[in-house]
Amino acid sequence: MPNPYDIGTAKLLVSLGFEALATTSAGFAFTRGLPDGGVPFDQRIAHAKELAASVPVPVSADLEKGKGDSAESAGETVFAAEAAGLAGCSIEDHTGDPSAPIYEFTHAIERVQAAVEAARAFSHDFILTARAENLLWGGPLDDTIRRLVAFEQAGADVLFAPGLDMDGVREVQRAVTKPLNVIAQPSMRLDELAELGVRRISVGSKLANAAFAAVRSAAREMRDAGTFTFAGDAMGFNELQDLFAPDPLTRA
Repeated sequence: MPNPYDIGTAKLLVSLGFEALATTSAGFAFTRGLPDGGVPFDQRIAHAKELAASVPVPVSADLEKGKGDSAESAGETVFAAEAAGLAGCSIEDHTGDPSAPIYEFTHAIERVQAAVEAARAFSHDFILTARAENLLWGGPLDDTIRRLVAFEQAGADVLFAPGLDMDGVREVQRAVTKPLNVIAQPSMRLDELAELGVRRISVGSKLANAAFAAVRSAAREMRDAGTFTFAGDAMGFNELQDLFAPDPLTRA
C-alpha cells in the first residue's frame, strides 16, 4: 500500500494497479517546505480528503497523533477521517514533543480505545491502524511489542511500528495476531515479508524522498555540468498529459 504525497502521484500509482493507498504526513510536509510534524491537523485532513476524492481506491491517512493529546481527540480524529471520505487512518503514540516524545503507556491505550470506539460507530468498515513510535526515539523493542499487544487488545484493526528490521518483524509477528503493517526498508523484499506473515507494506515518505533526490540530482547536473541528460529518464510530457486527462465520458 504505497504512499503518494499529492494527487498526481496518487493517480499514477492507481494507474499502475495498486488497489489501496495511504497518505504520508512527512511526504506531504516536505512538499510544503515543512518538516514532518509541521503541518497543522486541519491542513493534513484537507489534503487527505482531496487525495481520497481523486482516486477510485480506498485511502488510509497518516494523521500523526490526531487532533490533540486526549483520548477524546483520538475519537474526534477518526470521525474527521471518515467524514473526509477515508477508508481508514492511523493513530500514533508520538506526542510531537521532543522532550517527551511518547505517550505514557496507559494513556496511549486509552487513545486507541477511544479511536476504536469511534470507528465502530460507523455502519461500514473503517480500518483503524494503531502505531507504536518508540523505536524511532531510541526505545526498546520489548516496549514496542508491549504496546502493540495492548493496542491489539484494545481493538485496533492493524498494528504498526515504524523502524522495525526483519528480526523485529519476526518478534512482533510472534506476539500479535492482528495484521502488521511494515514500512519497507531497502534491504527488505516483499516475498520475504509475506513469508513472515506481514499483511500490509507501506513506504512512508520514501516516494517523496526519491522525487526530491531526482530533482536534486538534475539540479546538480544543470549547475555543475551544464548538461540535461536527466531529461532522458523523465516521464514523457504526453504520457503525463494522457494520465491526467479527464475521462472523455465525464468531460463537460
